[in-house]
Amino acid sequence: MDWDKLRIFHAVADAGSLTHAGDKLNLSQSAVSRQVRGLEEQLNTNLFHRHARGLILTEQGELLFDATTAMTKRLDAAAARIRDSEEEVFGELRVTTTTGFGTLWLAPRLSKLYDKYPDLKVDLMLEERVLDLPMREADVAIRFKEPSQADLVRKRLMTVRMCLYATPKYLKENGTPQTMAELSNHRLICQNTDSDQVGAGLNLIQELMLNDLKSLLTVNNYFGVLQGVLHDLGIGVLPDYVTQDSPHLVRVLPDIESAEVPVFLAYPEELRQSQRVAAFKDFVQDEIISYRKQLKET
Repeated sequence: MDWDKLRIFHAVADAGSLTHAGDKLNLSQSAVSRQVRGLEEQLNTNLFHRHARGLILTEQGELLFDATTAMTKRLDAAAARIRDSEEEVFGELRVTTTTGFGTLWLAPRLSKLYDKYPDLKVDLMLEERVLDLPMREADVAIRFKEPSQADLVRKRLMTVRMCLYATPKYLKENGTPQTMAELSNHRLICQNTDSDQVGAGLNLIQELMLNDLKSLLTVNNYFGVLQGVLHDLGIGVLPDYVTQDSPHLVRVLPDIESAEVPVFLAYPEELRQSQRVAAFKDFVQDEIISYRKQLKET
């Protein structure tokens, strides 16, 4: 089967349009159309239903698109391995994690990774949506639950708890609550209950909101919550790892905390030999060790 025709078919199926596929491939619409028709003639079947809104795959087209998707995935993985030197670490590494962990813990530490591997290009994708690693939406993920996708190498890094924190200035001006009931005299800062967050954090927030709170500030990520706390707006629900870089924060009501949240690092099986992935994994593990040592010392 002609690979050029398959490549063009895949682009059309992915874009749902001859025009958009042509733009992506730098080909004219007519050239793309000829290649698709040639493939259909070769296979003696229709691969698309054509209508005014665009193109929809037929059953046969879906089967072929599944095959070309798997081929593309394997080619991408092979290209990634080829780009990896046996002795050097260079090239692009796409890392995905949550907005909170990425901004509050990972990004501030990346200078150490770049100091060691100055030719590495990290594309840090911060979002709550779980990207599909086997489909190469990212190379490495750090997530707050064990990944369920198949064909992944995964490692448990650490556990996190959500706790209550405030600045010394806020507590001096507003007092330090000694019981859960006394939270009603304070402003609580937390993620809103409709935002994507780990279940343990959500459970703690819902429990705290059962109190008759004086005031409330909700944000859709932990970075925003931390900014509110640092600017003396109230008592915030934050992951305990923030204290490593904000040691002046005071733990409020230390008996109140969420259940443990596991943190996992994962990457596709195809990248097991990747020097870039190995370098990033070692960097994260070294930082976790440092983090644990600091916790024991405090």
